[in-house]
Amino acid sequence: MSAGAINTPQEYIGHHLTHLQIGTGFWSINIDSIFFSVVLGIVFLTIFRKVAKNATSGVPGKLQTAVELLVGFVDNSVKDMYHGKSKVIAPLALTVFVWVFLMNLMDLIPVDFLPHLGTLAGLPALRVVPTADVNITLSMALAVFVLILFYSVKMKGIGGFAKELTMQPFNHPLFIPINLILEGVSLLSKPVSLGLRLFGNMYAGELIFILIAGLLPWWSQWVLSLPWAIFHILIITLQAFIFMVLTIVYLSMASEEH
Repeated sequence: MSAGAINTPQEYIGHHLTHLQIGTGFWSINIDSIFFSVVLGIVFLTIFRKVAKNATSGVPGKLQTAVELLVGFVDNSVKDMYHGKSKVIAPLALTVFVWVFLMNLMDLIPVDFLPHLGTLAGLPALRVVPTADVNITLSMALAVFVLILFYSVKMKGIGGFAKELTMQPFNHPLFIPINLILEGVSLLSKPVSLGLRLFGNMYAGELIFILIAGLLPWWSQWVLSLPWAIFHILIITLQAFIFMVLTIVYLSMASEEH
């Protein structure tokens, strides 16, 4: 649907909730979500690489100070929550927090700005908040789930991990089927809750911006959009922090005995 064909608020809202896709059905790929997530990942790596190369032991600049504070904050969080020894957890936590924060931050761009540029470029639709796409959030959660399985097997061995799934919470062979169901549900719920929590909050935030823009006259939208944008700064930061914390906690649990 082109911008010129939008005549009603319903069409406006539907257009802004439509992804730029290739393929159909289950095999469709949301090109816009992948594009913006990759671009923001490159932005994150470029900024941190620049700071690392130009870091000075003297009085740091503003960017270096901000990065050092962020790295220190994430490092302290990992030390408080992860009780094992791993060189991967802290860089992973830093990557998760900054990357998710940058993707969430796209929600503060005026709702019509990038979609309008996409329309001028001939694109039928464009959504710019990757974390408002359940495919992106569940993909990140799935990557964390793979690490959970890896650390569970690495720290406990295949036998220890299998015993944890089959002999807890009831330590008797007769209860193995029940234990497997209970522990299996608990294990599978981690990536599902991790991905859906982030998706739900960001989708709701994006939808509110779209509803304000679609249902109110342009001259009165700031009355609601400005307070919501200010409040949304807290939400996007909190959701990135929660995703990071749960990643650390889940990996810490995988590295310990039951």
